[in-house]
Amino acid sequence: MLPQKVPTVESGRVRLRPWRLDDVGVVQSVADDPLIPLITSVPASGTLADAEAFVRRQQGRLDRGVGYAFAIALRETDEAVGHIGLWTQHLNEGRATTGYWMAPSHRGSGLLTEALGVLKDWAMAHEEIARLDLFVEPWNEGSWRAAETCGFVREGLLRSWQRVGDEPKDMFAYAITR
Repeated sequence: MLPQKVPTVESGRVRLRPWRLDDVGVVQSVADDPLIPLITSVPASGTLADAEAFVRRQQGRLDRGVGYAFAIALRETDEAVGHIGLWTQHLNEGRATTGYWMAPSHRGSGLLTEALGVLKDWAMAHEEIARLDLFVEPWNEGSWRAAETCGFVREGLLRSWQRVGDEPKDMFAYAITR
């Protein structure tokens, strides 16, 4: 049974844990990223108030029935370097979805792949989840390579699947099943 609180899950170099207000620095560090604010709820302003509001939204996701929002933290220092979620709106159908972002200073380090593997293993250990979905833009090779490394299978291309900014974008559909 899925927990009623966002847990802390660790492996190797990463720790997935609940968001804390002292994590605002990583939110501010991605506010000027050309894509993260377009496809997530990260504020483009970069202000402290808006970054704190982002963290508070993540802290309330489970209570609102949306799912589990985790800060991706370095296990050694507990510094937040990214975000990963397990979204459970379709749990009654045995499905969940994941999505993530990583601070630019930690991209290409393998931390995202490790965090995705930790989330996948934790999610699939719960009998309520028979399928875990992931959607990635075709150009985002780092993201889809991480998914494939973690055992996700590309099932196809969904044309104009998700609006990014003002434009519908194609997405690769990935999934892992029991």
